[in-house]
Amino acid sequence: MNASLTPGQIARTLAAEFATRATEHDREASFPFENFNQLQQAGLLALAAPRKLGGQGATLAQLGEVIGAVAHGDPATALVLVMQYMQLRSMGYADGKSRSWPQHLAERLVRESVHSVSLVNALRVEPDLGSPARGGLPSTIARLTPEGWRLSGHKVYSTGAPILRWYAVWTRTDETPPRVGTILVPAGLPGIRTIETWDHLGLRASGSHDIVFDDVLVPLDNAIDLRLPQDWGPGDPSLQADMAVLLGALYSGIARAARDWVVEFLRQRKPANLGAALATLPRAQEIVGTIQGLLLTNERLLASLARDVDSGTPVTATDSGLIKSLVTNNAVQAVEAALSLSSNHGLSRKNPLERHLRDVLCGRIHTPQDDSARIAAGKQILIS
Repeated sequence: MNASLTPGQIARTLAAEFATRATEHDREASFPFENFNQLQQAGLLALAAPRKLGGQGATLAQLGEVIGAVAHGDPATALVLVMQYMQLRSMGYADGKSRSWPQHLAERLVRESVHSVSLVNALRVEPDLGSPARGGLPSTIARLTPEGWRLSGHKVYSTGAPILRWYAVWTRTDETPPRVGTILVPAGLPGIRTIETWDHLGLRASGSHDIVFDDVLVPLDNAIDLRLPQDWGPGDPSLQADMAVLLGALYSGIARAARDWVVEFLRQRKPANLGAALATLPRAQEIVGTIQGLLLTNERLLASLARDVDSGTPVTATDSGLIKSLVTNNAVQAVEAALSLSSNHGLSRKNPLERHLRDVLCGRIHTPQDDSARIAAGKQILIS
């Protein structure tokens, strides 16, 4: 990494190039391998890893800035990077509330991401289970054998599937009673196959395909954390705050890109009947001001949440959930407002605004969804 530049500055430089390829990757649903080569060469893949493991130990605020910058250029790339950062961040939590990474595995993953294009993501969602956040045991089963774990199951929405070197697989054991948790699986083992199912409205270049495990042999000490289901509880508030900041930064980055495009459109568009740029119209100025207000709200919310996490101030999962919901919906509203100013031009596939709209809508899908965040907040006030 260039020591004279901050990670955010480096990310903004890279994102400008990523943007030149984003439309093609979106149309073809092709994976942007070249983006990750550049991110690795710039030293950004291991940015979130704790220093004690060989990473850069970046603050959550710094990570949010990087994700927002990358998302401005190519949000599919930013989504894969969010998942990398979440896994690397989780290695640093040793408070007993979150999973405990075996030291040698954590060091290996960080070392690989420093020296090569090595990424990891959690594979949790299944065809029948849906989101684990809604409850239920995974169908993916890890059988305990003398040789190691024998893993079988089917995961969907495996973001970054074409490039992942490691899978953190949410599974249950065949024990009685079963334990539930994560087993770290190296990509490329016999019995692993990727099914290219990802054909989505938005974030089409994220490679979020299905991955199937058929009696895959994994070393016993690759179990990161296995517990009785009732011992998992509601989840780690620290990790939930991380996710709120990083996802919020991603979708705000998309909204900023939409704002930038529509501002330039309004400045350049000069209808003959008006005799001046659309930017001179009070209606256009009001709506752009509304967009700016939504983006400013997001910026302040995310900065406040990141500051609390970085300073060690406790943050509740309820607050993180509400902030994630507010920020992603503000981003959607901002892009929709930009679209209202651009008429048919904004919906034309030769312009990026229609892609920004499709991409930003994906923000509502990530856990926690709006209903879960609002119910948790309302329940806390009404019942607790």
